[in-house]
Amino acid sequence: MPYTGDVSPGSPPDVRELDALTITKVSVGPMDNNAYLLRCNATGEQILIDAANEAPRLLSLTGDSGLSTVVTTHRHMDHWVALEEVVAATGARSIAHAADAGELPVPSETVADGDTVSVGDCSLEVIHVVGHTPGSIALLYRDPAGIPHLFTGDSLFPGGPGRTTDPRDFDSLMTDLETKVFGRFPDDTWFYPGHGRDSTLGAERGSIPEWRARGW
Repeated sequence: MPYTGDVSPGSPPDVRELDALTITKVSVGPMDNNAYLLRCNATGEQILIDAANEAPRLLSLTGDSGLSTVVTTHRHMDHWVALEEVVAATGARSIAHAADAGELPVPSETVADGDTVSVGDCSLEVIHVVGHTPGSIALLYRDPAGIPHLFTGDSLFPGGPGRTTDPRDFDSLMTDLETKVFGRFPDDTWFYPGHGRDSTLGAERGSIPEWRARGW
């Protein structure tokens, strides 16, 4: 079956096979959080983006290959409910941006804008997107054989930016999205948010003025 990214709590995972990287998307927990297991096809190394909930289910996805790293996209609790249990079971290191890492339940290595996180022979670029939280990050995989793939946490969804509660945070988030995401990457960039369905930058780009005008 072709990958759609359409998952819901209790549904089977959706798997996307790229030349060098396999992406498995699953929805977990009462808030329909997305978690993404990334596996390097050459080495078998695996990382998890957001150990959001349902630790036994996430651990069953990793299988016998183990887990090297868990990256948390931001500090909000619904994105790390399972983090402590997953790290304890696998020995994986925990990674987050320095501005949010202190809010996590396990000691975490910190990353900054422009750093890279390795998945075997593949690498993910860290993009610091300030606004939804001070330490929100997106992770970019540049597929040498295809389109860019961007994991946006709660900073970008189909239909607009992630939730903010202060006009200054909204302005910061929109500015970072416009300059660091839409300003850098092409329309065919596929993005994977922290909740709900995926989209492409091209499908959302024309709505940026509307998002700015409405203020959310």
